[in-house]
Amino acid sequence: MQTDLDDFIIKGKAIVEDEMINQFRNLEIPDQLKQSMLYSLKAGGKRLRPILMMASYDAFHRDINKVLSAAIALEMIHTYSLIHDDLPAMDDDDLRRGQPTNHKAFDEATAILAGDALLTYSFELIANDPQFTDRQKVYLTGMLAQASGPKGMVAGQILDMEAEQKKVTLEELETIHKLKTGELLRFAIRAGAYIGGASSEQLKHLDNYAYYLGLIFQVQDDILDITGDPEKLGKPVGSDLENDKNTYPKLLGLNGAIEKKQNYVNKAKVALENAGANTSYLTLLTDYFSNREF
Repeated sequence: MQTDLDDFIIKGKAIVEDEMINQFRNLEIPDQLKQSMLYSLKAGGKRLRPILMMASYDAFHRDINKVLSAAIALEMIHTYSLIHDDLPAMDDDDLRRGQPTNHKAFDEATAILAGDALLTYSFELIANDPQFTDRQKVYLTGMLAQASGPKGMVAGQILDMEAEQKKVTLEELETIHKLKTGELLRFAIRAGAYIGGASSEQLKHLDNYAYYLGLIFQVQDDILDITGDPEKLGKPVGSDLENDKNTYPKLLGLNGAIEKKQNYVNKAKVALENAGANTSYLTLLTDYFSNREF
Protein backbone atom coordinates (compact mmCIF):
# COMPACT_ATOMS: atom_id res chain seq x y z
CA MET A 1 0.00 0.00 0.00
CA GLN A 2 2.90 2.40 0.68
CA THR A 3 4.06 1.90 -2.91
CA ASP A 4 0.53 2.70 -4.07
CA LEU A 5 0.57 5.89 -2.00
CA ASP A 6 3.96 6.91 -3.38
CA ASP A 7 2.67 6.40 -6.90
CA PHE A 8 -0.50 8.36 -6.11
CA ILE A 9 1.52 11.27 -4.70
CA ILE A 10 3.98 11.32 -7.61
CA LYS A 11 1.21 11.15 -10.19
CA GLY A 12 -0.94 13.77 -8.42
CA LYS A 13 1.98 16.15 -7.98
CA ALA A 14 2.89 15.90 -11.67
CA ILE A 15 -0.70 16.48 -12.80
CA VAL A 16 -1.08 19.54 -10.56
CA GLU A 17 2.22 21.10 -11.60
CA ASP A 18 1.58 20.55 -15.32
CA GLU A 19 -1.90 22.04 -15.12
CA MET A 20 -0.71 25.04 -13.07
CA ILE A 21 1.73 25.94 -15.82
CA ASN A 22 -0.97 25.41 -18.46
CA GLN A 23 -3.17 27.95 -16.69
CA PHE A 24 -0.51 30.61 -17.30
CA ARG A 25 0.43 29.67 -20.85
CA ASN A 26 -2.12 31.94 -22.52
CA LEU A 27 -2.75 34.29 -19.60
CA GLU A 28 -2.33 37.86 -20.83
CA ILE A 29 -1.04 39.76 -17.81
CA PRO A 30 2.03 41.99 -17.21
CA ASP A 31 5.18 39.93 -17.62
CA GLN A 32 6.75 40.96 -14.27
CA LEU A 33 3.60 39.87 -12.46
CA LYS A 34 3.42 36.56 -14.34
CA GLN A 35 7.07 35.77 -13.69
CA SER A 36 6.71 36.52 -9.98
CA MET A 37 3.59 34.36 -9.66
CA LEU A 38 5.22 31.48 -11.54
CA TYR A 39 8.45 31.84 -9.57
CA SER A 40 6.73 30.85 -6.34
CA LEU A 41 4.35 28.34 -7.91
CA LYS A 42 7.25 26.52 -9.56
CA ALA A 43 9.48 26.63 -6.47
CA GLY A 44 8.60 23.05 -5.61
CA GLY A 45 6.73 22.07 -2.51
CA LYS A 46 4.95 18.88 -1.59
CA ARG A 47 1.56 19.80 -3.14
CA LEU A 48 -0.02 18.07 -0.15
CA ARG A 49 -3.21 20.11 -0.21
CA PRO A 50 -4.11 19.29 -3.83
CA ILE A 51 -3.13 15.66 -3.24
CA LEU A 52 -5.37 15.54 -0.17
CA MET A 53 -8.26 16.85 -2.26
CA MET A 54 -7.62 14.21 -4.90
CA ALA A 55 -7.43 11.50 -2.23
CA SER A 56 -10.67 12.67 -0.65
CA TYR A 57 -12.42 12.65 -4.03
CA ASP A 58 -10.92 9.24 -4.82
CA ALA A 59 -12.45 7.83 -1.62
CA PHE A 60 -15.92 8.33 -3.13
CA HIS A 61 -15.37 8.49 -6.88
CA ARG A 62 -12.74 8.07 -9.57
CA ASP A 63 -11.23 10.37 -12.24
CA ILE A 64 -9.36 12.93 -10.14
CA ASN A 65 -9.36 15.35 -13.10
CA LYS A 66 -12.82 16.45 -11.91
CA VAL A 67 -11.26 18.27 -8.94
CA LEU A 68 -8.19 19.62 -10.73
CA SER A 69 -9.18 23.29 -10.97
CA ALA A 70 -10.23 23.39 -7.30
CA ALA A 71 -6.98 21.68 -6.32
CA ILE A 72 -4.92 24.22 -8.28
CA ALA A 73 -6.94 27.10 -6.82
CA LEU A 74 -6.12 25.80 -3.35
CA GLU A 75 -2.41 25.54 -4.16
CA MET A 76 -2.45 29.11 -5.49
CA ILE A 77 -3.93 30.37 -2.22
CA HIS A 78 -1.39 28.40 -0.22
CA THR A 79 1.41 29.87 -2.36
CA TYR A 80 0.09 33.42 -1.94
CA SER A 81 0.09 32.95 1.83
CA LEU A 82 3.74 31.83 1.75
CA ILE A 83 4.78 34.83 -0.36
CA HIS A 84 3.16 37.19 2.14
CA ASP A 85 4.40 35.24 5.19
CA ASP A 86 7.99 35.68 3.98
CA LEU A 87 7.73 39.48 3.69
CA PRO A 88 9.74 41.71 6.08
CA ALA A 89 6.53 42.81 7.79
CA MET A 90 5.67 39.19 8.62
CA ASP A 91 8.33 36.47 9.12
CA ASP A 92 11.10 38.30 7.19
CA ASP A 93 12.54 35.14 5.59
CA ASP A 94 15.25 35.10 2.93
CA LEU A 95 14.78 31.49 1.81
CA ARG A 96 11.77 29.42 0.83
CA ARG A 97 12.16 25.85 -0.42
CA GLY A 98 15.89 26.33 -0.81
CA GLN A 99 15.75 29.43 -3.00
CA PRO A 100 15.40 33.19 -2.41
CA THR A 101 11.94 34.24 -1.28
CA ASN A 102 9.77 36.10 -3.78
CA HIS A 103 10.50 39.57 -2.43
CA LYS A 104 14.23 38.81 -2.57
CA ALA A 105 14.07 37.51 -6.14
CA PHE A 106 11.91 40.45 -7.30
CA ASP A 107 10.98 43.21 -4.83
CA GLU A 108 8.50 43.72 -2.01
CA ALA A 109 5.84 45.48 -4.09
CA THR A 110 5.92 42.81 -6.80
CA ALA A 111 5.75 40.04 -4.19
CA ILE A 112 2.69 41.62 -2.56
CA LEU A 113 0.94 41.97 -5.91
CA ALA A 114 1.88 38.44 -6.98
CA GLY A 115 0.28 37.15 -3.77
CA ASP A 116 -2.82 39.26 -4.36
CA ALA A 117 -3.06 37.98 -7.93
CA LEU A 118 -2.74 34.32 -6.92
CA LEU A 119 -5.46 34.77 -4.32
CA THR A 120 -7.98 36.32 -6.68
CA TYR A 121 -7.13 34.18 -9.71
CA SER A 122 -7.89 31.07 -7.67
CA PHE A 123 -11.57 31.97 -7.52
CA GLU A 124 -11.66 32.68 -11.25
CA LEU A 125 -10.39 29.14 -11.92
CA ILE A 126 -13.28 27.58 -10.02
CA ALA A 127 -15.85 29.95 -11.49
CA ASN A 128 -14.78 29.15 -15.05
CA ASP A 129 -14.57 25.36 -14.71
CA PRO A 130 -17.19 23.83 -17.05
CA GLN A 131 -17.13 20.54 -15.11
CA PHE A 132 -18.75 22.15 -12.06
CA THR A 133 -22.44 22.94 -11.82
CA ASP A 134 -23.43 26.46 -10.77
CA ARG A 135 -24.36 25.07 -7.36
CA GLN A 136 -20.93 23.47 -6.97
CA LYS A 137 -19.18 26.70 -8.01
CA VAL A 138 -21.06 28.71 -5.39
CA TYR A 139 -20.39 26.09 -2.71
CA LEU A 140 -16.68 25.77 -3.50
CA THR A 141 -15.94 29.50 -3.80
CA GLY A 142 -17.84 30.26 -0.61
CA MET A 143 -16.06 27.53 1.32
CA LEU A 144 -12.64 28.49 -0.05
CA ALA A 145 -13.20 32.15 0.80
CA GLN A 146 -14.14 31.22 4.36
CA ALA A 147 -11.20 28.85 4.75
CA SER A 148 -8.65 31.40 3.52
CA GLY A 149 -10.16 34.61 4.88
CA PRO A 150 -10.83 36.38 8.19
CA LYS A 151 -12.63 33.36 9.66
CA GLY A 152 -9.89 30.95 8.57
CA MET A 153 -6.25 31.19 7.57
CA VAL A 154 -5.91 34.97 7.96
CA ALA A 155 -7.46 34.81 11.43
CA GLY A 156 -4.94 32.14 12.38
CA GLN A 157 -2.07 34.22 11.04
CA ILE A 158 -2.92 37.27 13.12
CA LEU A 159 -3.57 35.19 16.24
CA ASP A 160 -0.17 33.57 15.70
CA MET A 161 1.49 36.99 15.44
CA GLU A 162 -0.31 38.28 18.53
CA ALA A 163 0.79 35.20 20.49
CA GLU A 164 4.48 35.88 19.91
CA GLN A 165 6.43 36.93 23.00
CA LYS A 166 3.72 35.59 25.31
CA LYS A 167 2.80 32.19 26.66
CA VAL A 168 -0.35 30.48 25.37
CA THR A 169 -2.26 27.43 26.53
CA LEU A 170 -2.52 24.19 24.54
CA GLU A 171 -6.14 25.07 23.72
CA GLU A 172 -5.11 28.48 22.37
CA LEU A 173 -2.31 26.91 20.32
CA GLU A 174 -4.76 24.39 18.82
CA THR A 175 -7.12 27.23 17.88
CA ILE A 176 -4.32 29.14 16.14
CA HIS A 177 -3.32 26.13 14.07
CA LYS A 178 -6.88 25.00 13.38
CA LEU A 179 -7.31 28.34 11.62
CA LYS A 180 -3.85 29.02 10.21
CA THR A 181 -3.16 25.55 8.81
CA GLY A 182 -6.24 23.43 9.36
CA GLU A 183 -8.87 25.39 7.47
CA LEU A 184 -7.17 25.01 4.08
CA LEU A 185 -6.67 21.31 4.77
CA ARG A 186 -10.34 21.08 5.72
CA PHE A 187 -11.26 22.72 2.42
CA ALA A 188 -9.12 20.19 0.54
CA ILE A 189 -10.79 17.23 2.22
CA ARG A 190 -14.36 18.56 2.25
CA ALA A 191 -14.23 19.85 -1.33
CA GLY A 192 -12.92 16.54 -2.68
CA ALA A 193 -15.53 14.51 -0.80
CA TYR A 194 -18.34 16.94 -1.69
CA ILE A 195 -17.58 16.79 -5.41
CA GLY A 196 -17.22 13.01 -5.07
CA GLY A 197 -20.76 12.70 -3.69
CA ALA A 198 -20.19 12.16 0.04
CA SER A 199 -23.23 12.44 2.29
CA SER A 200 -23.69 15.24 4.82
CA GLU A 201 -22.99 12.74 7.62
CA GLN A 202 -19.75 11.65 5.96
CA LEU A 203 -18.72 15.27 5.46
CA LYS A 204 -19.25 15.91 9.18
CA HIS A 205 -16.86 13.10 10.12
CA LEU A 206 -14.36 14.25 7.48
CA ASP A 207 -14.40 17.70 9.06
CA ASN A 208 -13.26 16.04 12.30
CA TYR A 209 -10.59 14.17 10.38
CA ALA A 210 -9.37 17.40 8.80
CA TYR A 211 -9.22 19.10 12.20
CA TYR A 212 -6.85 16.48 13.59
CA LEU A 213 -4.86 16.26 10.36
CA GLY A 214 -4.19 20.00 10.53
CA LEU A 215 -2.89 19.61 14.08
CA ILE A 216 -0.74 16.64 13.05
CA PHE A 217 0.75 18.74 10.26
CA GLN A 218 1.59 21.59 12.62
CA VAL A 219 3.04 19.45 15.41
CA GLN A 220 5.34 17.79 12.89
CA ASP A 221 6.31 21.23 11.55
CA ASP A 222 7.25 22.28 15.07
CA ILE A 223 9.21 19.07 15.64
CA LEU A 224 11.09 19.46 12.35
CA ASP A 225 12.13 22.99 13.34
CA ILE A 226 14.13 21.29 16.09
CA THR A 227 15.13 17.92 14.63
CA GLY A 228 14.83 18.45 10.86
CA ASP A 229 17.52 18.45 8.18
CA PRO A 230 17.93 22.00 6.76
CA GLU A 231 18.79 20.59 3.34
CA LYS A 232 15.56 18.58 3.18
CA LEU A 233 13.51 21.45 4.61
CA GLY A 234 15.02 24.02 2.25
CA LYS A 235 15.38 26.52 5.11
CA PRO A 236 17.30 26.84 8.39
CA VAL A 237 16.00 25.11 11.52
CA GLY A 238 15.57 26.82 14.88
CA SER A 239 13.69 29.88 13.60
CA ASP A 240 10.72 29.19 15.90
CA LEU A 241 12.97 29.32 18.95
CA GLU A 242 14.80 32.37 17.63
CA ASN A 243 11.50 34.20 17.04
CA ASP A 244 10.11 33.07 20.41
CA LYS A 245 7.14 31.41 18.72
CA ASN A 246 4.63 29.28 20.57
CA THR A 247 5.13 25.68 19.49
CA TYR A 248 4.15 22.23 20.73
CA PRO A 249 7.71 21.34 21.84
CA LYS A 250 7.99 24.65 23.69
CA LEU A 251 4.71 23.98 25.48
CA LEU A 252 4.96 20.20 26.00
CA GLY A 253 8.63 19.37 25.45
CA LEU A 254 9.83 17.36 22.44
CA ASN A 255 8.67 13.99 23.77
CA GLY A 256 5.34 15.48 24.84
CA ALA A 257 4.84 16.92 21.36
CA ILE A 258 5.52 13.52 19.77
CA GLU A 259 3.03 11.90 22.16
CA LYS A 260 0.39 14.54 21.43
CA LYS A 261 0.90 14.05 17.69
CA GLN A 262 0.21 10.31 18.02
CA ASN A 263 -2.95 11.11 19.95
CA TYR A 264 -4.09 13.28 17.04
CA VAL A 265 -3.22 10.48 14.58
CA ASN A 266 -5.41 8.02 16.49
CA LYS A 267 -8.36 10.45 16.56
CA ALA A 268 -7.97 11.24 12.86
CA LYS A 269 -8.17 7.56 11.98
CA VAL A 270 -11.30 7.09 14.09
CA ALA A 271 -12.93 9.97 12.23
CA LEU A 272 -11.99 8.37 8.90
CA GLU A 273 -13.52 5.08 10.00
CA ASN A 274 -16.72 6.88 10.99
CA ALA A 275 -16.81 8.48 7.52
CA GLY A 276 -16.41 5.09 5.84
CA ALA A 277 -13.18 6.27 4.24
CA ASN A 278 -10.66 4.34 6.32
CA THR A 279 -9.62 2.12 3.39
CA SER A 280 -8.74 5.10 1.20
CA TYR A 281 -5.46 6.90 0.53
CA LEU A 282 -6.47 9.28 3.35
CA THR A 283 -5.46 6.73 5.99
CA LEU A 284 -2.00 6.36 4.46
CA LEU A 285 -1.69 10.13 4.08
CA THR A 286 -2.35 10.53 7.81
CA ASP A 287 0.81 8.57 8.59
CA TYR A 288 2.62 10.36 5.77
CA PHE A 289 1.81 13.75 7.33
CA SER A 290 2.87 12.50 10.75
CA ASN A 291 6.22 11.12 9.62
CA ARG A 292 7.24 13.58 6.88
CA GLU A 293 10.81 14.88 6.94
CA PHE A 294 10.22 18.15 5.05
